[in-house]
Amino acid sequence: MAITNNVTEFIITGLFQDPEVQRVCFVIFLPVYLATVVGNGLIVLTVTVSKSLHSPMYFFLSYLSLVEISYSSTVVPKFITDLLAEVKTISLEGCLAQIFFFHFFGVTEIFLLTVMAYDRYVAICKPLYYANIMDQPMCYRLVTGSWLGGMIHSIIQILVTVQLPFCGPNVIDHYFCDLHPLFKLACSDTFVEGVVVMANSGLIALCSFLILVSSYVVILVNLRNHSTEGRRKALSTCVSHITVVILFFGPAIFLYLRPSSTFAEDKLVAVFYTVITPMLNPIIYTLRNAEVKSAMRRLWGKKVNSAANPGYGV
Repeated sequence: MAITNNVTEFIITGLFQDPEVQRVCFVIFLPVYLATVVGNGLIVLTVTVSKSLHSPMYFFLSYLSLVEISYSSTVVPKFITDLLAEVKTISLEGCLAQIFFFHFFGVTEIFLLTVMAYDRYVAICKPLYYANIMDQPMCYRLVTGSWLGGMIHSIIQILVTVQLPFCGPNVIDHYFCDLHPLFKLACSDTFVEGVVVMANSGLIALCSFLILVSSYVVILVNLRNHSTEGRRKALSTCVSHITVVILFFGPAIFLYLRPSSTFAEDKLVAVFYTVITPMLNPIIYTLRNAEVKSAMRRLWGKKVNSAANPGYGV
């Protein structure tokens, strides 16, 4: 930390100032967070237990769901508890930790979505070579690379942030610690840091988004050579992926591919991708995927039968 830094904690303004509105938000967002954890956790459990889902696509989906739980949990639990608090505070160390893990899991998700698009590209455009290309070692390397990419990105963000001096005021105009609101409180010019963040976060999001769009364009073109049933099944999977990509990348590009500043809409946009999108992802993937729904029904049926008959399966 810089020697001139004399701020030990920050006050968070929150999403709304009216106590009544905050209590209403608590009643709304608590079930949403619980649905996020349960929904994504159920996907992880189903893919892990079900033998019919032991393919690369579902392997990546289980890790995406795990990342969604972790990503949402870095922000939402404190945000929800703060809705009932009169004064919302967070320590400087806690603020930096929240920034680190928020960006770590966020960029890991970006890379996982890119990996999932590559998996669909190989499956649809190179079906004869799919088993050789997407073997188990390759799947583990792609997942490991996604985690490492998120880690490197987040380390860069923190190295930029910890060098900033904070000498007051200490009020963050947001409902969690993020880079742009924090930069506004620094006692020095943050133009260079803002450019670094824009390059590190915004360009990763933009480049990954362009890669994803290009891959799905190629996939859709190649689907013309498939049977009607093959096109229907592939389109169902791709539409789910594309929907998740748009929901995640749209807000990320809006927030980070611009100079350091805070717009009034930033909080509402942030609510969408920190609270709402992680809950929607398991719904999007399960509603449009017959195999996942079937595996969940079988898994749930076994649990019900086991509970009704303790000797079941012995």
